[in-house]
Amino acid sequence: MIKTNALYRTVLHRTSTAAALVAVAGLAAPVPALAQYRNEIRNEMGRCQSDKGPAMMVTVDGIKSSSGKLRVQSYRATSGEWLVKGKWLSRIEVPARAGSMTFCVPLPASGTYGVAVRHDVNGNGETDIRTDGGAMSNNPSINIFNLGKPSYTKVGVPVGDGVKSIRIQMKYM
Repeated sequence: MIKTNALYRTVLHRTSTAAALVAVAGLAAPVPALAQYRNEIRNEMGRCQSDKGPAMMVTVDGIKSSSGKLRVQSYRATSGEWLVKGKWLSRIEVPARAGSMTFCVPLPASGTYGVAVRHDVNGNGETDIRTDGGAMSNNPSINIFNLGKPSYTKVGVPVGDGVKSIRIQMKYM
């Protein structure tokens, strides 16, 4: 019985030590790939000073009302990420203000990015095609006959190490 208890304690100690080592190794592991996506941020214009890139300074024109929320999301302009659910890099969501609004969208590195803007006029969190508005970088053609998402090649904006300024025109039905 004494030999069994000693053996049990040795096995238990080794198992606990192994579990602790695995846990510590997990802490040192690289950040999961998903951590690069879905960053909800504030609109901090100071992050768009010329020496703080890469970033996009996005001016959204033609906001029709001061009701609801305006959402600006950045994506990598690739076939595997542009407008793919959960693949947005950062999101800024603020109360809408009629006319024009400017946003600073920091980016993880130089590259080609697309920006999607949505005006949820009644603030219900759903897309109401008859009232809500939308827009994308490079202002691709969107109309009643072309409601699908434009290609990443049409919305892609090359951004270097600095701050790239763009203008986006809102569209409503």
